[in-house]
Parts: sequence; C-alpha cells; structure tokens
Amino acid sequence: MTRTVHCIKLGKELPGLKSRPYPGELGQRIYDNVSQEGWNLWLQQMTLLVNHYGLNLADPRATQLLREEMEEFFFGEGSGLPEDLTPPE
Repeated sequence: MTRTVHCIKLGKELPGLKSRPYPGELGQRIYDNVSQEGWNLWLQQMTLLVNHYGLNLADPRATQLLREEMEEFFFGEGSGLPEDLTPPE
C-alpha cells in the first residue's frame, strides 16, 4: 500500500516518499510533509543551483547552502531562481 501525505509544497494528498531523503530532523520533516512529486521538484531546483553556482558537493559550505535552500524550498517562502540567472531566450 502506498503511503500518502498532504504535500506541503503542492497542497494536496499525494504518494509520499519511501524513506527519509535527508538525515536528521529536516529529513523527517520532509518525509512527513512532502510527496514524491514535491521532492522531484526539489531535485530539479537543486540541480539548477549546483550547476549555476558550480557547487562542489564535497565542500561543507556548498552542502550547507543546499540544506538552507532545501528548508526554504519546502518550509519557507520558497527557493527561487538565483538572482543573477538569465533564462534562455
């Protein structure tokens, strides 16, 4: 049976994640409140941020930045596009 959650990102009942996607309390909050579809949106946002800023995921500052952006994406105002990003024409 598929576990459902009321997705905080998409505002509706959807299939939940199969396991915590991130360690600790933040990972548990995401598991309890974010759907698989909502998590997939974060993965797209994270990829954009990593590529745009050229983040090295072995650098603790980069992982801290992504953690903060992830928390903002799900539980804050929402993580937007980088201010200096110029979308393709």
